[in-house]
Amino acid sequence: MDWGTELWDQYDIIEKHTQSGLELVEKYVKFVKERTEIEQNYAKQLRNLSKKYNSKRSSKDEPDCRLSSYQSFLDILNEMNDFAGQRELIAENMMMNICIDLTKYLQELKQERKLYLMEAKKAQQSLESTYKQLDSSKKRFEREWREAERAAQYADKTDQDINATKADVEKAKQQAHMRAHIAEECKNDYAAQLQKFNKEQNQFYFSDMPQIFNKLQDLDEKRVRKLAQGYVLFSDTEKHVMPIIGKCLEGITKAGTNVNEKNDSMVLIEQNKSGFERPGDLEFEDYSQGINRTSSDSSLGTPKGPMDLLGKNRSKNFWLFSKKSKLSSSTLPPFSNPPAPSPANGPPSPKFGRDPLSYCLKEINKTVKPRISSFRTLRRSPMVTEDFGHLPPEQRRKRLQQKLEEICKELQKEVDQSEALGKMKDVYEKNPQMGDPASLASQISQTSQNIERLRGELSKYETWLAEAGGRGEMLRYKAHTFNNNGAHDLHSPDGAHSDESTPDASQAIYAEFDDDFEDEELTLPIGNCTAMYNFPGASEGTISMQEGEVLAVVEEDKGDGWTRVRRNNGDEGYIPTSYVTISLNK
Repeated sequence: MDWGTELWDQYDIIEKHTQSGLELVEKYVKFVKERTEIEQNYAKQLRNLSKKYNSKRSSKDEPDCRLSSYQSFLDILNEMNDFAGQRELIAENMMMNICIDLTKYLQELKQERKLYLMEAKKAQQSLESTYKQLDSSKKRFEREWREAERAAQYADKTDQDINATKADVEKAKQQAHMRAHIAEECKNDYAAQLQKFNKEQNQFYFSDMPQIFNKLQDLDEKRVRKLAQGYVLFSDTEKHVMPIIGKCLEGITKAGTNVNEKNDSMVLIEQNKSGFERPGDLEFEDYSQGINRTSSDSSLGTPKGPMDLLGKNRSKNFWLFSKKSKLSSSTLPPFSNPPAPSPANGPPSPKFGRDPLSYCLKEINKTVKPRISSFRTLRRSPMVTEDFGHLPPEQRRKRLQQKLEEICKELQKEVDQSEALGKMKDVYEKNPQMGDPASLASQISQTSQNIERLRGELSKYETWLAEAGGRGEMLRYKAHTFNNNGAHDLHSPDGAHSDESTPDASQAIYAEFDDDFEDEELTLPIGNCTAMYNFPGASEGTISMQEGEVLAVVEEDKGDGWTRVRRNNGDEGYIPTSYVTISLNK
């Protein structure tokens, strides 16, 4: 059904309806704009929230960074940031595909509607003008016809009047005839105008206005379809990003499931294990019997035990929990068997009571000096030292190993750069047109200085690692050889770290370690182990394993909960001791 047929006489209704439809489009555009503002503000608040809790993120050196619960929280913040990006994308797509598109289409509709209404108004004015001409001709015909009738009546009256002359009668008849002729012309003009008006009126009501109304109907229906598409886009815009939003939410769920409380506990143990053994029982000191020790017992005045060696530790049971008390040389815990200097697979140290003199001398040479220095630094001063002496022994050893690896990588990089510069210099010397060899002198000199500096640091940190008890691990750094313009093995007889070229008397304390290095260089397996559980090996220095896998044990657990193993393909790394069953070679 068409508007032109059914609503031919409802021009005002059609005009009002089309105007109301355009206002509805404007109202919907305004609604979507406000929705985009809400989405943008929501996304901004989410980003600010994520940034607020992410800006205080600790550096990679912070202990918490290795905890799965901490990493999962960072993953959640990242997912929320991506979630905010999707909300911004929703706002952007709604603005582009709905607001801007509908606004542009609305302007076109307004112009088209205005054109149709102007055509209707023009047709209406033309019909009204024709009607006015019709009405004017009709009135003129009516007037002239009356005048003609009066003129005819006057002529008849004059003709019957006996007193009227023949000339008066003739004049009256001529006047009546003239008026009748004028009236006849007016009648014909009125008939023509009536025919013209009827034709235009028929054209107006049956052709012009129905066409205009049908055009307005088409315009309104297109508006409704476009508006319906805008309604659908309002939903589809968000549906298109729902898969990505779902992935963000899945990432948050995955971050929660990735939290491993057991792994966090092992990480905490690994990071904070001091390496000290728990203090042993105090010996009973019987003051009821006099003990007279002569100088012949020992020229060094050998004490009865570690308590006499390091002083009476009468408050040892409280120093771990006391915040106010300061640890002094007299409050050190009773000296126990140090785990680091002894071989990983070696026999335990003899008990003190069997040979007091040899035990004290050996322990003094091996561990007392470095232990006291490191332990006192840990308890007395929080100041960070270059040799990491402020850390507990186990942590100090790990940090020194990490520092040595960094120095080795940097040194290898400088050596490679020096070799490249040397080759480039040879090319320039053979082909002068390619470059000036003298231009590389400053770079070669700087590289050589960097290599010498790094060699000194490498030697220094290896010495500290030996003090910390990193015996087997230090072999990796001693085996490095850098060949840069006559570079030599760092531990060759003419190297910078040769024992013969080191006059420091304190190195004699660790001289007995050097005899064992050659035997441990190959790190032969000391047994086998079978995995009871799967282990991903995500942390640095660890190795993954599957349940039931058999690995070779290279280094036994030193008390920190980790065992070093090796695969058949040569891959080595640490695994949790509690995850495997170990069978050592006898």
